[in-house]
Amino acid sequence: MKHPITIGILLFHEVEVLDFAGPFEVFSITESLEDKSKLFKVYTISEKTGMIQARNGLKVLTDYTYDQCPELDVLIVPGGYGAEKIEVNNPITLNWLKIISTETKITASVCTGAFLLAKAGIITNHKVTTHWMDCDLLQEKYPDLKVVNNTKFVDQGKIITAAGISAGIEMSLHLVKKLCSKEVAQFTAKRMEYEWLDETE
Repeated sequence: MKHPITIGILLFHEVEVLDFAGPFEVFSITESLEDKSKLFKVYTISEKTGMIQARNGLKVLTDYTYDQCPELDVLIVPGGYGAEKIEVNNPITLNWLKIISTETKITASVCTGAFLLAKAGIITNHKVTTHWMDCDLLQEKYPDLKVVNNTKFVDQGKIITAAGISAGIEMSLHLVKKLCSKEVAQFTAKRMEYEWLDETE
């Protein structure tokens, strides 16, 4: 995949802050070890223009609406109350997810973002994970899924799902390794002062 790789992060009201801010930090600081060029372009995307009020009051102004969204290599779908209680009932978001996921090379969820992927029909009989508090509910609502607990993320190739909140950082570093190199991922983690334990080793 040629660089810079384009990353789109979905935002919506009551989105869990670290679900999107963790991946944003990882991808936005990742650089080439040779010439220090940025290896990713990171965009935030929401249904409408204007301010998004994330969980606990953080306000964020997004880059693009669904209609304006540029071509993406990777889509990140975060979770939180807004995912499992609001957007899961929003046909506009679900339809956009269904369409955009056919165009991306990788679609990834963090935490209860997996519920949006399931409701949109993007994950069907996949092996997946979500926040440990919601694994049983995800399995109950979508019995064809193979829901795994006690793991930071599950990589199914085009579909990657991460467990709760901070696990999005683990998943993002895994994606840096997958799309760039292990050395680049290790340096990014070190720059973040983050103790990265590569679960795929």
